[in-house]
Amino acid sequence: MVETVVTIRGARTGDAFDIAEVHDAAWRDAYRGIIPGRELEKMIARRGPKWWHTAIVRGTRLTVLDFDESIAGYASYGRNRVPSMPYGGELFELYLAPEFQGLGFGRRLFDAARRDLANHGYTSTLVWALSDNERALSFYRHLGGQVIREAEERFGSEVRGRVAFGFK
Repeated sequence: MVETVVTIRGARTGDAFDIAEVHDAAWRDAYRGIIPGRELEKMIARRGPKWWHTAIVRGTRLTVLDFDESIAGYASYGRNRVPSMPYGGELFELYLAPEFQGLGFGRRLFDAARRDLANHGYTSTLVWALSDNERALSFYRHLGGQVIREAEERFGSEVRGRVAFGFK
């Protein structure tokens, strides 16, 4: 019998390369055709292994999904960056490598991030998603998120809508 171990844990400095690979694959999969190509490439290029290593060393709240000793996904989160919104915590990013999507791992990462936020006093959470990212919108709705605000974000010369989901 073959056993596969799946764990959710805090990121370690040795994870930086693998997180960068997940980020690259997940962003290309999620945003191709939504974020203009040149802008998407610039955004991905800025988040290489060195960037992730620095984030880990600086203590960024970063949780990884470790699938049989390989990083399959990550979530970053912390204090809400929009003080005018009545939510204590914010899920900044939650991404899985494309081959791990649709298997329940996103929910596990989301739940782990929410638990950690709650353990640090942030019992409500918000998360932003681009309006054209139907998979993300469906995911957060399925988890019980309520649309609490809509806004716009600029990518080069183009503007895209975004939606904030609140979780109490």
